[in-house]
Amino acid sequence: MNYDLVSGKSVQRVLVTGGAGFIGSNLVRMMVESGSYHVVVLDALTYAGNLANLTDVLDTERCVFELGNITDASRVRQVLADHKPSAIMHLAAESHVDRSIASAAPFVETNVKGTLVLLEAMRELPDARFVHVSTDEVYGTLGPNDAPFVETTPLDPTSPYAASKAASDLLVQSFVRTHGLDAVITRCSNNYGPYQFPEKFIPLMTLNALEGRPLPIYGDGQQVRDWLHVDDHCYGLLAALKRGVSGEVYNFGGDGERTNAAMVSAILAQTGASPDLCTYVADRKAHDRRYAINAEKAHRELGWAPTRNLDEGLQSTIAWYTHNRTWSDNVRSGAYRTYYETQYNTTL
Repeated sequence: MNYDLVSGKSVQRVLVTGGAGFIGSNLVRMMVESGSYHVVVLDALTYAGNLANLTDVLDTERCVFELGNITDASRVRQVLADHKPSAIMHLAAESHVDRSIASAAPFVETNVKGTLVLLEAMRELPDARFVHVSTDEVYGTLGPNDAPFVETTPLDPTSPYAASKAASDLLVQSFVRTHGLDAVITRCSNNYGPYQFPEKFIPLMTLNALEGRPLPIYGDGQQVRDWLHVDDHCYGLLAALKRGVSGEVYNFGGDGERTNAAMVSAILAQTGASPDLCTYVADRKAHDRRYAINAEKAHRELGWAPTRNLDEGLQSTIAWYTHNRTWSDNVRSGAYRTYYETQYNTTL
């Protein structure tokens, strides 16, 4: 997909936190391939970080990797001092709702404390820009006839994950107002596409369908999500980096509202799997019923709009997982954890 990544303010050296994760690796690849950025990836390589996601761009003249946790203030300051980025794009986060329900502490540690560490370190880079990547889940849930979320919708998070992201959003806003930090906040709807961790909804259902295993559907399956292809999201993040106004929030949505049950039906149809594989299971605690995004502000102020139709995007995503089974198998088996050790002749 040919995006215009060159127009607007040019940022030559950018630090991407969480750059070995799903959205981060797609963003890093887009930036490197554009030829307009030198990217420094900072990632702790926890369960969701996979250095193999970056094999085609890593350790080139335009992309280097730094192992480190955003909660480690001394490590963050060292990386900033070594590379002196003119911008930080902050994607590192604990993001799986079910995991946050089981144990909220890691979400507060990474999403709140980690963001605070980055913000404090940014005060030593007075001319740098901070792009804080958040989620529509901070807004809470919508009824079937409610208007979509806008940037001024009050924050009303349901899950510990969403609460930790809302807290980090407020920290960013406080540093803009108190310290004059140049920062923008983005909130996106559900992402899908290549390199997504297999426990997430679309890769989980796709891989189970391909392998003839049950497809677990929460509750009645009528929860509604707005689906945004990861490429469109990354395009929006770069638009926010170049054209966003400091202190502002920008929503990114894919104009693709579907029920979970409808998404499963589409996956079954495209994989040729039997509908008998559908297995309805007990609903998630406090499961948000509907998310929907109004992205008119991003359209108007950033010149951004999604380009991927959900049907086409889902088809290409299913094809990617179909043809990249080794990647999925390595993640599910845990073998991917050895990639860093092999690449750098060391251990995590």
